[in-house]
Amino acid sequence: MLSQLRPAVVLLLLFSALTGLVYPLAITAIAQAALSYSANGSLIAGKDGAPIGSALIGQNFASDKYFHGRPSATQAQDPAHPDDSSKTIDAPYNAANSTGSNLGPTSQKLVDRVKADIDARRAAGWSGPIPADAVTTSASGLDPEISPQTALAQVPAVAKARGLSEEKLRALVAAQTDGRALGLIGEPRVNVLRLNLALDALAPGGA
Repeated sequence: MLSQLRPAVVLLLLFSALTGLVYPLAITAIAQAALSYSANGSLIAGKDGAPIGSALIGQNFASDKYFHGRPSATQAQDPAHPDDSSKTIDAPYNAANSTGSNLGPTSQKLVDRVKADIDARRAAGWSGPIPADAVTTSASGLDPEISPQTALAQVPAVAKARGLSEEKLRALVAAQTDGRALGLIGEPRVNVLRLNLALDALAPGGA
């Protein structure tokens, strides 16, 4: 009995050490050495060098002095009802509760919300056709990027709020636009946090 049990226990301890300790530590070390930026959350630093966000998670910019990201359907528990998890409030870009709205194209609630968002964008001074990603939420609710068209549609409003020329802001959007990977994969996109950081560097004093 003992002769059969001993190899089983030894193998259990050995593979527990290998797969539970050695392997994770080795992968972590390789990731830190080869891909430290990605392995540490793709953090973006501010002027003082402290992290102010991640390139992978959007932020809710409310001021008209900044470019805005996609609408977000994420929620958080209502602080007025801390003991009832069914009571929630809107909490855009809540990374602890990634979710979409789950509203389909036949949903009247979705139609009404999109129409209201279009009207709000028009009232805010957005120009040209309103792109789809400017009024629809992503599946995660955390999308950090917008299409170049959505960024350009906001140029007149941001230019007015900042007292800058639209031409200068269009050039800024172009400089912050990432193309398709290998020229084929994905769509051109603009990271909103990076764009707004570049905007503050161009014209400090945003709020």
